[in-house]
Amino acid sequence: MEVSEVKNPFSSDKICIIIPAYNNVKTLPAILERTLKITQNIIVVNDGSKDSTQQILDNYLDIDVIHLPQNVGKGNALKLAFRHAVAKKYDFAVTLDASGQYDPEDLPLFFKGINDSDGKTVFVGQRDFSKKNFSVKLAEFWFWLETGQKLNDVNCGFRLYPLQFVPKKFFTPKFEFEIEILVRLAWKNLEIKNIPVHHHENPVDRISHFRPVKDVIRITFLNLILILITVFYVIPRNFIQNLRKKSFKRFIKEDVLASEGTNRTKAFSIAMGIFVGFSPFWGFHTLLVIGLSVVFKLNKVLAFVVSNVSLPPFIPFLFAASLYVGSPFVSQKTDLFSQELNFDLIKNNFVQYAIGSMILAVSLSALSFFISLFFLNKISPEKK
Repeated sequence: MEVSEVKNPFSSDKICIIIPAYNNVKTLPAILERTLKITQNIIVVNDGSKDSTQQILDNYLDIDVIHLPQNVGKGNALKLAFRHAVAKKYDFAVTLDASGQYDPEDLPLFFKGINDSDGKTVFVGQRDFSKKNFSVKLAEFWFWLETGQKLNDVNCGFRLYPLQFVPKKFFTPKFEFEIEILVRLAWKNLEIKNIPVHHHENPVDRISHFRPVKDVIRITFLNLILILITVFYVIPRNFIQNLRKKSFKRFIKEDVLASEGTNRTKAFSIAMGIFVGFSPFWGFHTLLVIGLSVVFKLNKVLAFVVSNVSLPPFIPFLFAASLYVGSPFVSQKTDLFSQELNFDLIKNNFVQYAIGSMILAVSLSALSFFISLFFLNKISPEKK
């Protein structure tokens, strides 16, 4: 696509091009010259280069240059550039490698992407692979597992970011940063889209600073951490957010009476919620109720709502009832009426509490199943 084919409304201080450079003296001048034909809103981060990169950049007076005295890694270099771009009042930033593997002439494709979106989309270049290798497919799988979004290319560094959504703090300094930022933006419910771009896998003068062993280990460790965060925080958070959008009347109508599943399934869902809510597995209630509902094909929303019997206002009563029910099964009983009911009491009498809470969980879930089934059959009888 020719530059003239796309009207660029962002040349007036709305979009910038960020180019991190580390010992790319052979390819950087050509990248800069080609980029300057499209826009002068360029930020170059000289990431402690040992070659003559600084001398070359001194000749370009119309671009912003950040010189770092020592190499801090691509991730840290991009963080500095993002902060600089925000300070300069840019709304969007395109990251472009200085290695020559991507064509600056593809920048208008990203500009067009902004025009066609609502400003809440991240665009990632999609390289034309004749055949995807295992690492590329694995990266796509990790990303899908962590975000639920499918991409045809996750690792391409040619990207456009809406700066207002870029997190202020990050935890990774090097190549793995580009995974972290993409996943965290997806967690903010931004759409991640691919844009086909030209890619030169092995340009003659390209210098790669990717370390196959160390960086792969770092990336693998990061993905494991991101999956844990997805399971224990992001999925429950999204579930709760979606649930809160509904009124109580709408919840009863859509998720109880009109939801898919038989009355028996709904009653089992209520019983599951009661069981998890009374169980002693604090900190895992949301994960348990959603996970068990998926395994047993129950109504996730219904089970989750009912499991909130363990919300703060009910906790003292739940603790007291569990300790009382569990007292006959331990040799050293605690006197509930002579002590203050708090977490120290639970900690010191955990076995008594755990036994009592499990007895309550099983008995009350069974009771709730039969009561729920009775009323559901009365209110919404099934056709035989």
